[in-house]
Amino acid sequence: MDNLLLNVDASLVDWSRAQFALTAIYHWLFVPLTLGLAVIMGIVETCYYRTKNVFWRDAAKFWQRLFGVNFAMGVATGIILEFEFGTNWSNYSWFVGDIFGAPLAIEGIVAFFMESTFVAVMYFGWKKVSPGFHLASTWLTGLGATISAWWILVANAWMQCPVGCEFNPDTMRNEMVSFFDVALSPFAIDKFCHTVTSAWIVGGVFVVAVSSWYLLKGRHVKLAKESIKIGSVVGLAASLLAAITGDESAYKVAQVQPMKLAAMEALYNGGTDQTLTGIALVNPFAQPDYETEEEPALKIGCPYALSFLATRDIHGYVPGINDILNGYTTPDGRTEPSFEEKREAGKRAIAALADYRKSKSEASRKTLTENMKYFGYGYIRDKSELVPSVPLCFYAFRIMVGLGCLFILFFAVVGHLAWRKDVARYRWLLWTAIVLVPLAYVASESGWLVAEFGRQPWTIQDMLPTWVSVSKLSSESVMTTFFLFLVLFTALLTVELRIMFKQIKRGPEGDL
Repeated sequence: MDNLLLNVDASLVDWSRAQFALTAIYHWLFVPLTLGLAVIMGIVETCYYRTKNVFWRDAAKFWQRLFGVNFAMGVATGIILEFEFGTNWSNYSWFVGDIFGAPLAIEGIVAFFMESTFVAVMYFGWKKVSPGFHLASTWLTGLGATISAWWILVANAWMQCPVGCEFNPDTMRNEMVSFFDVALSPFAIDKFCHTVTSAWIVGGVFVVAVSSWYLLKGRHVKLAKESIKIGSVVGLAASLLAAITGDESAYKVAQVQPMKLAAMEALYNGGTDQTLTGIALVNPFAQPDYETEEEPALKIGCPYALSFLATRDIHGYVPGINDILNGYTTPDGRTEPSFEEKREAGKRAIAALADYRKSKSEASRKTLTENMKYFGYGYIRDKSELVPSVPLCFYAFRIMVGLGCLFILFFAVVGHLAWRKDVARYRWLLWTAIVLVPLAYVASESGWLVAEFGRQPWTIQDMLPTWVSVSKLSSESVMTTFFLFLVLFTALLTVELRIMFKQIKRGPEGDL
């Protein structure tokens, strides 16, 4: 690893990150709708099971058809995404494969085969199995997709907050010591709950938008009105749950990734009684001069709210970017080392590891253990590398939160009108629903931008920087595959959109 630091090609790291980001962004265009439609189609078929009304059966078949198109595209991009860990990030995969590989293996063996099995019954078993078994298959298909998301998010959460592992200097690998600590870490639970509820929002917006289009065209009026009722309830519940889980996720980030929170808030110099920023003039095109600026210009916020969000105390201490870089002491006496101190500890850990590999000295192993917490800092060359893109984190966070508030208002209004009045009369609201579809994806992708850019420069928080994780490849080969994937994924997205639009224009079977 020490040699890799000296020989790494910066362009290789950039292109590897770009390729992985490209794949992840395209993959996440399909996943939220899969998870969201799974809930909608399960509820619709439950209505059929309870009422035996063929209207609900035909409605369930329609939403399941759209689910199937989106599901297939998500599988295709997801497989490529997992393979990239081995092709582009082999040093990372080798270093933590014993831990990171376990949730992904479970996802493939259990969740993927579960959803693959029951999705076949869901599509082809309407006249071959009992209504109860078919209903169970529909819900189990959605449950399988959700379980799949659980294990993938467990793996991602471990990268953000590594727990349940120990470094073995004899094998040069991080090894799992507690599967349950990895699988049930509070960080993973919060990430899963927030991510899945945000996916339900996408599903709710999509169903309401498609139904609104039918009402604007005067087609399938009964299907549209009943679907809007269901979509609005699911969407409103999901929006409120996303707000609650988002608050808890931010609290966890404050505990284990304070630099991410500081970047999200453009908080340069922290302290007690901190204000949660609503808006501020942060240059969107350049990293701010956080060492000299006191705070962003034209800052407007909610007093004490950031302290409460980060510490559950309105007077709590929240460190800023400079505090984290230079070290700080909280009012209760807890001391956090500076970057220079952490880097020296990291270098001691790296040197001790090299010595232990040669001599098997217990003294070297003891030194390694004592300094392992800051192992990754030994590879950081300058403290500025520890600061993620403040403009990107700051604005992406506000886009996500702002749109989340908009969705709460939208679902409350459309739900009230759908359940109490004739929603078809409010054409402006129907057009609003259609416009909100791309904004739902913007909000979802913005959340991931905050999560992933906010933890830079780490592949594994405080343990492994990105440039120590890459495979030994030529940057030209990665650049070539980047553009190949760009063309491939764009083609897949274009095909999916054409098929989805065709199916929506065709509409459901039967007189709906």
